[in-house]
Amino acid sequence: MKQILMVEVSPRGKDSASRSVADTLAARLADLYPSAKLARRDLTADHLPHLDDVTLRAISTKDAAEAERLKAAARLSDQLTDELLQADLLVIATPMWNFGIPSALKAWIDLVVRPGRTFRYADGGVLGLAKGKKAILVLASGGVFTEGPWRPWDFVEPYLRQILAFIGIVDVQTVRVEGMNIPLLAADAVPKANKAVLELAL
Repeated sequence: MKQILMVEVSPRGKDSASRSVADTLAARLADLYPSAKLARRDLTADHLPHLDDVTLRAISTKDAAEAERLKAAARLSDQLTDELLQADLLVIATPMWNFGIPSALKAWIDLVVRPGRTFRYADGGVLGLAKGKKAILVLASGGVFTEGPWRPWDFVEPYLRQILAFIGIVDVQTVRVEGMNIPLLAADAVPKANKAVLELAL
C-alpha cells in the first residue's frame, strides 16, 4: 500500500468520536505500512463549496472547448478527484446527522463522483473507474443502528456503500461508534470501536 486518503468530517475536534477512532486507525495503518503516504482531508477546515451551475458544467461537459474555458472552475474538483484516484485505501470518518451524512461530506462526494473520471456510462449501465481500491467507513452515531428498531433509519452506511460501489469501490469495511447519546453505552463506544479497528483485515 502506497497511498491512503482519510476524509474526516466531524467539526467537534478532539471531542469527536469518529476522529478519535480514525486516529487509532491511522496509527495502525502507520505500523502496518510505514512507507505509505497518509493524506488527511479535513472537511471542517476545507469548507468545500456545494456544486453551483458553473462547476457542475465544468466537471460534466463532454465538449473539449467548454472544458478548457471552464478549467478554473473544475480545479478543486480535479485536485480532490486526483487525490482519491491516487489512493489505494480510502477512509471516511463521519458522524451521522439526522440519520444521514453531513452536507460537507456530500459536497466532497459531489466533487469526486465525476463522469469520465471516477465513472462512465457504458452499455446501458455504469462502469466504476476507481476499481482496485479498498475503503473503511468509521461511522459515529448517537443511537444504535446496526440492530434493533432504529436500523431502518440508517441512511449513512447504505448510501456510502452504494456511492462507493458506483465508482468501483466494493471492498468496504465498517467500524461503528454507536450509542454516543445513550448513557449506558456512551462510555464504552469508542473503546469498542478501537478494538474493532485492531480486528480489521488490513
